[in-house]
Amino acid sequence: MSYQQLAKEIVELVGGKTNVKSVSHCVTRLRFKLRDESKANTEALNNHEDVVTVKKSAGQYQVVIGNHVPDVYKAVLIEGGFDSAAPVEADGENEEKGNVFSRFIDIVSNIFIPVLGLLAATGMIKGFNALFLALGLLENTDGTYLLLNAIGDGFFVFLPIFLGYTAMKKFGGTPFLGMAIAAGLVHPSLTGIKSGETIMTLFGGTMFESPVQITFLGIPVVLMSYTSSVIPIILSTYFASKVEKKLAKVVPAVVKSFGVPFLTLIIIVPLTFLIIGPIATWIALSLGQGATFIYEAAPLLAGLVLGGLWQVLVIFGVHWGLIPIYYNNLAVSGFDTLIAMTIPASFAQIGAVLGVLILTKNQKLKSLSIPAFISGVFGVTEPAIYGVTLPLKRPFIMSCIAAAVGGAVIAVSGAALYSAGPLGIFKIPTFINPETGIDGHFWGMILSLVVAFVLGLVLTLLFGGVNKKQENKEDLQTKPVKSDTLKPETILSPITGEVIALTEVPDQVFASGAMGKGVGINPTEGRVVSPVTGVVTTLFKTKHAVGITSDNGSEILIHVGMDTVQLEGKHFTSHVQQGDRVQAGDLLVEFDVDAIKEAGYKVVTPVIITNSAHYEDVQTSDQKVVTEKDVLMKTS
Repeated sequence: MSYQQLAKEIVELVGGKTNVKSVSHCVTRLRFKLRDESKANTEALNNHEDVVTVKKSAGQYQVVIGNHVPDVYKAVLIEGGFDSAAPVEADGENEEKGNVFSRFIDIVSNIFIPVLGLLAATGMIKGFNALFLALGLLENTDGTYLLLNAIGDGFFVFLPIFLGYTAMKKFGGTPFLGMAIAAGLVHPSLTGIKSGETIMTLFGGTMFESPVQITFLGIPVVLMSYTSSVIPIILSTYFASKVEKKLAKVVPAVVKSFGVPFLTLIIIVPLTFLIIGPIATWIALSLGQGATFIYEAAPLLAGLVLGGLWQVLVIFGVHWGLIPIYYNNLAVSGFDTLIAMTIPASFAQIGAVLGVLILTKNQKLKSLSIPAFISGVFGVTEPAIYGVTLPLKRPFIMSCIAAAVGGAVIAVSGAALYSAGPLGIFKIPTFINPETGIDGHFWGMILSLVVAFVLGLVLTLLFGGVNKKQENKEDLQTKPVKSDTLKPETILSPITGEVIALTEVPDQVFASGAMGKGVGINPTEGRVVSPVTGVVTTLFKTKHAVGITSDNGSEILIHVGMDTVQLEGKHFTSHVQQGDRVQAGDLLVEFDVDAIKEAGYKVVTPVIITNSAHYEDVQTSDQKVVTEKDVLMKTS
């Protein structure tokens, strides 16, 4: 499938190429940093058939696509002329805005997203290798085991080098310089020194007591193990990016290409070994001990809270705040119990989806539920959340309850993750302890997944189904109109006012015809009446836009004003509900023209036939001024 047209539409709807500061992607989402989010047409993106939903969180404009997001991302890079190797930012515009937490989430997600696929792949190899060992299929001295272990463990051991690239890129420095700093930290020659003779001890008698084996220019060096570490390289590259930028301004152009990296390395690497690295390592140890303390103090409560809230955190994209702690725990302790408590959540979600699939008679829900269930089995739950359970509300709540119980079970069982890895069923092997094999903790994890799945299914069957009224309304909203069933249609004017060509509408999406053929009207009265006899298939909660499907099959969108969604319903009064049947001329919405203008918004109103591509021709009226019920358009 070609995604170039979809990419073109997405770039246009986020405000165009010049509005994009940077773009990245995770498992299911395109993550944009926009210069001005108000320029993005969130409504049109949400209504796009190839977009699951749009989320704004932690300073990111997230367009949820689904499992094929990597292909869409590549097409977006081509369409926008963006460079995947660097943020798309103009000089002086790379300073982050927003609160501290939003900036932290943005930094963490941008550093870890590029390596998640490899972490999942190599973690899966380690997990299966541990499974082969536990089942007696391999011995830890076998060449096959050793080679698979090197493949699976190598990426994690040298993780700082990869994070050096992504972190330096995020902080606006030269990515390969970040890799060079990390390579110095994990150089194998330091391993032997670390186990050598102690020449002095620093901070004796405290939790920071450290032996010293070497000095640098007479200054004691506290050697830490930086393999598999996370925090030291992130802090180191942050300071390196600042130093590099300062040096770039003062080093002569003739030697800048090697002079800047030379001076940056000679400053930052020793500084990291002397100060940044030890402090970062102590922070990492404290975080690991803190997470362990909370878990050990109240595992049942920790499992209930984290398991139950995990899907909510994922929706808002703030789950990234826990990812560094997860990888830090793997590096410091060799295992993690924090993210382990969230794994039952995806199984609770697919249990709820299966419940909806069993209960509903709505064909659209059934067609959405089957692929959402399959994706959820492999840990990709966004299609299930946004396409099925969250719109229905109750199934989503049931899945959160089931996830909380599953999280509590896994916490009490003492199960832990021993390597990074993918989600869903492929996460299971990463729970195998490389030393003890398949033990009671592992079976506790299996029990938690079964409990979460079954409970999600049962609770949805009992309390989370779709009622008959909802199903009927859903049928009206989503039943597709086949082009061979369309009949010629006379569409009356829904508004009194001045008619303008669609190309004159001050909005690129409408003016380009991307939403369909139609006209614009500058209203002189604040009333919208139905232009046809049919069903109200869409009524936005802000009441500024209404969609109607006529008995003859035409689909009409009436959008009052430009960017009036930001008024959040103020100055609008609705006289119908979604799913209501209306006759031509029935009053749909009233709005205050003067108040909307005073608020700084244009009231020009596009009237669009969104399925105009299914007609041979759409003729628009020659009248310059129309009143309610005048003939506005004809289809054939």
